[in-house]
Amino acid sequence: MKFLRSARLFLFALLVTVIPATSHASVFISVGFAPPVLPVYVQPPCPEPGLMWTPGYWAYGPDGYFWVPGAWVPVPYEGALWTPGYWGWSGGLFAWHEGYWGRTVGYYGGVNYGFGYMGIGFVGGEWRGHEFAYNTAVVNVNRTVIRNTYINETIMHNTTIVNNNRVSYNGGPNGIRHDPTPVERAAMNQPHLAPTKYQVQHIQTAQTSKASYFKNNGGRPATLVVSRPLPAERHEAPLAGAHPVTGAHVTAPAGRPAPLTAHPANEPAPHPTSAATPHPTNAPHQVTEPRTMPESRPAPAAHPAPGQTSRPAPEYRPAPQAHPAPQPHPAPEARPAPRPESHPAPHPEPKGRGHVR
Repeated sequence: MKFLRSARLFLFALLVTVIPATSHASVFISVGFAPPVLPVYVQPPCPEPGLMWTPGYWAYGPDGYFWVPGAWVPVPYEGALWTPGYWGWSGGLFAWHEGYWGRTVGYYGGVNYGFGYMGIGFVGGEWRGHEFAYNTAVVNVNRTVIRNTYINETIMHNTTIVNNNRVSYNGGPNGIRHDPTPVERAAMNQPHLAPTKYQVQHIQTAQTSKASYFKNNGGRPATLVVSRPLPAERHEAPLAGAHPVTGAHVTAPAGRPAPLTAHPANEPAPHPTSAATPHPTNAPHQVTEPRTMPESRPAPAAHPAPGQTSRPAPEYRPAPQAHPAPQPHPAPEARPAPRPESHPAPHPEPKGRGHVR
């Protein structure tokens, strides 16, 4: 049994090191015992605009459960929201469901991580055009730097799942009882972007620290959060609903990804950068571009005479079919008629010759 457990932990460690950062790849981890309760901690203030809070959680490594500190992460594209991962009871085991980036916050097991992730959806802020506004009723921001804020306590109360015991998993013995709502279920089926490579490195750093493991800290990790934001990693935006997923790295500014996905030519392509029909947040640009493109293509067809002489040619070929008129030229058949008439005329002459005899 010890050998099997060691082999499984080795495979887990190998799997974590190969998590891709440019596609939504799930990490399949199952454990026979529940993760520890969520510790209580203070959220560090958001130091600059364009950052999204990713709450801390218990992950599983070679030496058991270890704590991944909460961190501020630069959004990978404009309009991005983070859906936290969660532990869920399934088939007698606790399975980990990886977090992801998307246009809508999806299902995360009803786990109340706090700071806007109250169990259902996200109430820590919202996108307003090209800027993200922070709800200071539930998140901590540096207001001397960040001015785009608001306060909404009502939405917090309406989306909070009471979790006084700070349970960190869904289902199973003493777990949280919350099934996906229609909104959460729809968000689960939308295109997603996996954690950035810097988020993966953040997990690996915690995994290699012995102080992060529950068996060493008793559920009270020394590093609960990191105050310094993770490095930025820009991606093309995966679009919600019927919109395409995009995972390619780009160096464009925040507003640039939308035009990159606005071209309808990318709609049918199954490539991870364009899997469905795009309509980003800057929809006005997308609506105008797809319409002008098809309208501009037929325009050359309206001027075929000067530029496309080869195409009209087949249209004039039927004209030779009007030449069947020459078929009445069977006139040569009428010519033999006068020839036989001219032959009888010489017959009287031989008669004269015979008379000479």
